[in-house]
Amino acid sequence: MSLDADVLPAVLARATALGATAADGFLVEERQFSASVRLGEVDTVTHSQEQRLSLRVFHGRASAAASTSDLSRASLERVVEQAWHLARVTAADPHAGLPDPAELVARLPDLDLEDPAGHDLAPEDKIALARRAEAAALGVDPRIDNSEGAECWDRRARYAYATSAGFARSYTTSSFGLSVSPVARRDAEMQRDAWYTMARKRARLDDPEAVGRTAAARALRRLGARKVATREVPVIFDPETAAGLVRAIATAASGPSLYRRASFLVDRLGTRIAAPAVTIVDDGALPAALGSRPFDGEGLATRRTTLVAEGVLESYLLDTYSARKLGLRSTHHAVRDGSGVGVATTNLILLPGTASPADLVASVDDGFYVTELIGFGVNGVTGDYSRGAVGLWIERGRLAYPVEEVTVAGNLLDMLAAVDGVANDLVLRDRTAAPTIKIARMVVAGN
Repeated sequence: MSLDADVLPAVLARATALGATAADGFLVEERQFSASVRLGEVDTVTHSQEQRLSLRVFHGRASAAASTSDLSRASLERVVEQAWHLARVTAADPHAGLPDPAELVARLPDLDLEDPAGHDLAPEDKIALARRAEAAALGVDPRIDNSEGAECWDRRARYAYATSAGFARSYTTSSFGLSVSPVARRDAEMQRDAWYTMARKRARLDDPEAVGRTAAARALRRLGARKVATREVPVIFDPETAAGLVRAIATAASGPSLYRRASFLVDRLGTRIAAPAVTIVDDGALPAALGSRPFDGEGLATRRTTLVAEGVLESYLLDTYSARKLGLRSTHHAVRDGSGVGVATTNLILLPGTASPADLVASVDDGFYVTELIGFGVNGVTGDYSRGAVGLWIERGRLAYPVEEVTVAGNLLDMLAAVDGVANDLVLRDRTAAPTIKIARMVVAGN
């Protein structure tokens, strides 16, 4: 893969020639392949290639942004001129502007984000991986008699960032994934579930048969699901659902939510927001991790940021603009979102504790073990939390029977304060990861 080395410098030179006092651009080229099968037959095969440019142009402290996926000369000329004209009629903002050039990344670390040989697998072999995962799921138990399919995909991308002051850097990434969604049946009841594996290196993907067997086990354990009566009990979130709680905290800690005062973490920096067992970090410099990158969307070096340290909110997540609005410094979390700049995490992790998941379950006499969350019932302003849930009921320290059509509800700050168990089963399977966690009391609403 190769981005035209002249594209960004030419665009930025054109912006300054029109009169822009500063400009920056972020250019992405990506290629993606995916193949899906269902019941052994090829369902879809897709191959796509895309390029896109996002541009910011400054007229003093006024700015405008534009983007395009058409990198022809005429299109680039048009995008630059449109952004420049918009900047000239936009009101000045004292917080607008590029980062200090002295803060831009000086040397790119080798984060081992690319797997050139991994993309050489023939399409037929990628289809075979999906077939193997699905066949393994279907072979676990006669009750697994259907499938919503399996998919194998890979993506290769190159990112380049430059400023009108002459800064220019780029890097390349790879990613690979495999997933399967089997369906279990018992009499007239059907239940589905899924499992997946993702990695920067194809060789580090889990074995297709292991993915299939895990997906099948998850579907089978949902058979016979029932409702429960509404009550307040301990709730345990498995790693997949616990990661969703961590994402909600990061969203509330992001600069745009804070300066708009649309977050329950406004003015909470340096205060206790969780139990001492809770430490959350965002580390963009982990070698070969799925969220790692050498620099953010404004050319600032990524690094490890401690968001919550033993229950205390240590940092927000900020780009340059939101940092200035809040009177703070950027935490190097800028991301180019469409034509503008936003804030996003890299590798967001709730650090593990020492207990095993079995220890947490054994500590509960009557409670709920959550394996899937449904809907988007999180109020970012108040922290109120209400999500549909699926899982297993806990009786006398054991997983007793499957449960569905219930809601778990609380307030995120109350939930964080009530965390009284963090397990040791952290696995970095995605860009956000968490171990199993136990919350002492939550409302489980059912019958």
